[in-house]
Amino acid sequence: MDPRELRGVTLLALAAMALAGCGSSPKPIVVGSKNFTEQVVLGEIIAQHLEHRLGRPVRRQLNLGGTLLTYQALLNGEISLYPEYTGTIEAEILKETPSPDPSQVFERSRLEMARREQLDLLPALGFDNSFAIVIRGEDARRDKITTLSEAASVKHGWKLGMGYEFASRIDGMPALNKYHLPMSAPPRSMDLGLVYKALSDGQVTMIAANTTDGQLARHDWTVLADDQHAFGSHQACILARQDVEAAEPRLKPALLELSGKIDSGTMRQLNAAVDVDHRPAAQVAAEFLARSGLR
Repeated sequence: MDPRELRGVTLLALAAMALAGCGSSPKPIVVGSKNFTEQVVLGEIIAQHLEHRLGRPVRRQLNLGGTLLTYQALLNGEISLYPEYTGTIEAEILKETPSPDPSQVFERSRLEMARREQLDLLPALGFDNSFAIVIRGEDARRDKITTLSEAASVKHGWKLGMGYEFASRIDGMPALNKYHLPMSAPPRSMDLGLVYKALSDGQVTMIAANTTDGQLARHDWTVLADDQHAFGSHQACILARQDVEAAEPRLKPALLELSGKIDSGTMRQLNAAVDVDHRPAAQVAAEFLARSGLR
């Protein structure tokens, strides 16, 4: 081939490669969440924050389902990351009883997620969402109780309502049984979204809920202190695929900006805005980011 023709072919090849490179797009980032309000709100906070920092759309796969389904979606690469709780990792994924020591639970979860599945557990968002045993405020005042140990001494017994996950998890009903609470009726399993209504209507006198539930911010409920630390530590964190972080170097620094930014009171109010005030989770998330100076 004539040298000039060879140079022409080479230039065409280089131009084609350049065009191909210009046309390629970065691997999509997909934020997932489980199927309850707090998870959807956190998913929106994470997704919107990443869109601001990375300057490109972020896909959402929110409201996926329970722990194991959402975790499996992460392992399969269907999602890139999602909010998870340290105690849940220990109880549901590692099948271990969570420790009451937050730092121990976090470190155990972080090391095992990295070792087993090449997942990155980022530093906590700033709040703990453990199981909470809730009664009506009027009942707490009548019986003069503030702790679960005190609830065990009540003579009339309790009617317990709980979500299906609490009934099946090793850090749920088995942990509560350590208190030997007297029951006047068999515990009732129900959809988690119905437990507060059941308590309000008098169908039950005690419910297994969560410490950051939005309803706790707006009504006369009493959370009985887990004075024996039976439920362990459940710090909210972000669990991400390491390969996605490696493919987008700006991802982890952006996620780390959220660490320590949400305390328990704030999370409870965010949940209340959705569950009680019936506002869209995306709007609530956007307002939080603006207030926090993260936009």
